[in-house]
Amino acid sequence: MQIENDKVVAIHYTLTNAAGETLDSSVERGEPLAYLQGHGNIIPGLENALLGKAAGEKLDVEVAPADGYGERHDQLIQQVPRSAFEGVDHLEPGMQFQADTGAGVRLFTITNVADEEITIDGNHPLAGETLKFAVEIKEVRDPSAEELEHGHVHGEGGHDH
Repeated sequence: MQIENDKVVAIHYTLTNAAGETLDSSVERGEPLAYLQGHGNIIPGLENALLGKAAGEKLDVEVAPADGYGERHDQLIQQVPRSAFEGVDHLEPGMQFQADTGAGVRLFTITNVADEEITIDGNHPLAGETLKFAVEIKEVRDPSAEELEHGHVHGEGGHDH
């Protein structure tokens, strides 16, 4: 069975950056990633590269920022007063939080902590990065009616409800 829209796909992958550093790996976790093709469950560059492939195939995919997590945008980096974190005793670079921006909920990462101001970055941590995936397709199957209705995979490698 080939990968096409509305098929459940299970892949093992290792993600590296342009410098060859491993950023993530389903192999290390021991469980393949399962997703529903054509539903935006994974980044577009990887999803497009897998279209038409079949279980058992292995491929290397390079994803440009535009087809991954986007380019970095300086306007998403802001200085906010420490008082915006009232009630949080410990702040350090790398901590993440969600905030409603008026254009929806966005994930922010604290990049610098000073006495009066905290620097936050609304860019995805991998924005601006060229991503390299080593992929092995483990399974391609038809989705259940519930998976199709929900737009994502349930069970092993997918969502738990």
